Amino acid sequence: MANSFAPHDRSVSTGPTKRRPWSIAVYLLALALVTLVPSFLFAGTLMVRNQDAQEQTVETLIVATTRSLVQSVEREISANITTLRVLATSDSLHRGDYPTFHAQTTRALEATNANLFVVNPDMTMLLATLRPFGEPLPAPASAEAARRALETGEVVVTNLILGAISQDWVYNILLPVDLGEEGTKIIGLTQQADNISRTLLTNRLPDGWNTALLDEDGQIIAASYGGGVTGEDFSAFDAMSQPFSTGWQRVTSSEGDFMTVIQRSGLTGWRLVSWAPTAVITRPLTEAFLSLIAGGIVLACLIVLALIWVTRRIGSSVRGLARDARRVGRGEGVEAKPYPVTEIAEISAALAEASAQRRSAEADVRFLMRELAHRSKNQMTVIAAMAKQTARGETDVQHYVQNFERRIFGLARSTDLLLTHGRAGVELKELFTHQIEPFAPGESERVRIKGPPVRLNAQSAQTMGMAAHELSTNAVKYGAFSNDSGSLDISWTVEDDTLHFVWHEDSGGPVTHAGDGERIGFGTTVIKSMVGSALNAVVERHCHERGIEWRFAIPLASLDPVRHPEEPGEE
Repeated sequence: MANSFAPHDRSVSTGPTKRRPWSIAVYLLALALVTLVPSFLFAGTLMVRNQDAQEQTVETLIVATTRSLVQSVEREISANITTLRVLATSDSLHRGDYPTFHAQTTRALEATNANLFVVNPDMTMLLATLRPFGEPLPAPASAEAARRALETGEVVVTNLILGAISQDWVYNILLPVDLGEEGTKIIGLTQQADNISRTLLTNRLPDGWNTALLDEDGQIIAASYGGGVTGEDFSAFDAMSQPFSTGWQRVTSSEGDFMTVIQRSGLTGWRLVSWAPTAVITRPLTEAFLSLIAGGIVLACLIVLALIWVTRRIGSSVRGLARDARRVGRGEGVEAKPYPVTEIAEISAALAEASAQRRSAEADVRFLMRELAHRSKNQMTVIAAMAKQTARGETDVQHYVQNFERRIFGLARSTDLLLTHGRAGVELKELFTHQIEPFAPGESERVRIKGPPVRLNAQSAQTMGMAAHELSTNAVKYGAFSNDSGSLDISWTVEDDTLHFVWHEDSGGPVTHAGDGERIGFGTTVIKSMVGSALNAVVERHCHERGIEWRFAIPLASLDPVRHPEEPGEE
């Protein structure tokens, strides 16, 4: 029978088939992957979150800029209406002295780009400052709008039209004026569309964004560079069928995908459209991911090269050590070699010493077993120490994570209320009830909330929501909710266009306040700085013998949803 323990016959097995051992290169590669893959995943997650934060910032900026542009256009139109009303009070006009009125109006408008004209009820043009008085004049280009002004008796702002005299793209502001015996005539003020273009260009949007002002027929009145040409139909997408928005919305057309914000002017009925290709929004994230991938490829190449070099160095040393071990097993002489790895060099020296002493194979086996046991114990000790070190302080980290999540959830509750109520605004009592609910004790009589109905706009709702969260957190830690006998009274009144809000805590017994009782922290910063600055409020904090009291005096103008409507011009 063949000897199954023959040293040179490694293909013979005496037991179940064993798994083929892996090369040291595999283990090094696995170590590299275990180290790098989580890092790249974490970096990718941070990039996505950073992109989300940047998109929210850009969205806020675009919405605010679009609203500002609409307000600028309306201010300019309002100024023109005022000018028209002033000119309509001229004595020469009401006396029927039209040559004098023509001369006076021409001088008054000489320094502006505006022109004035007068239309008779039969839609013939009586005079125009663009022509000398008495010259024949063409029919007005805005006859239909003039009839509407005569019928309604109100100011009418026309859509974009081609001027009957100037042949330029203009818009007219028409005012019906009762001239007594002369009857009612229409006084019109003509403004160049280019004037509004300068207004749009003054408020620059971020790179890649365009803006265009459209009349009720979808024609471009004015646009930023690259946004279109005055007089053309808006063609990037069907803007006239899109709803007005308080945030941006995605629109798909034959020209691609766009993110757009559409606001409407209640004074003119015109639409202001701000838009950009979706690729402009996602470009930072795409570039960041490409950079991450490129960096990962470069790093992977460097790691592969390092693995190849380390594997060769360690592999050749291990193979040399294996050859020496086999020589020792056969009883051959072995000399110590200067291996590049200190541990391997030490083993080589040990093998050389063993070879010199000509120990028997059994002694060699016992030596190797003892060495193996010793190294195993060392490894177990290291693993145990690592486990203990990792577990230290985990309670504080959990506490930090919980506090952070509760603040996020508190903001989310405010956002949910905003989404639920929309333009109507958030009810103050409902907001505080939702924010306090997670912290309040089970006994309902310990929390009392009373006050007249008050609705908050989006900004004030988020600010007051965060303040409510911080006050509730402090009540749990130090105040009314920190024991079984404390109570909380929340009340407010409205006097002289000001909301007087009181948060009064009763801790159920005498309270000793250190110093002046101020606790400077995140909550105090939110309450004093954020509420005070964002809402123009007067914030006071008073410590009494049984607890603490906060008082806020907030102008109603900072809270009123109508003051900051989600869709300008809409009721």
